[in-house]
Amino acid sequence: MDLIARTTKQLGTAIRRIRRARAMTQGTLGLKMDARQATISKLEAGEPGTQLQTLMDALTALDLELVIRPRTTVSTDAIEDLF
Repeated sequence: MDLIARTTKQLGTAIRRIRRARAMTQGTLGLKMDARQATISKLEAGEPGTQLQTLMDALTALDLELVIRPRTTVSTDAIEDLF
């Protein structure tokens, strides 16, 4: 299933959802990324200041990839309902 994220909060929520679906804790994901659990928590919360490298490391650890494409016509409210 593809997830759409237009905000940092939505992106963090998507990462959290996938991590949990794979029965991983934040600590386990952090170990795979060589990052602290607190870093994972901030990423999943969509906190500003998260480094792009942290996001890419999380995607790699979860065996995911980032796809860039034109925006769909789905409203932001409809996307929020997915989370």
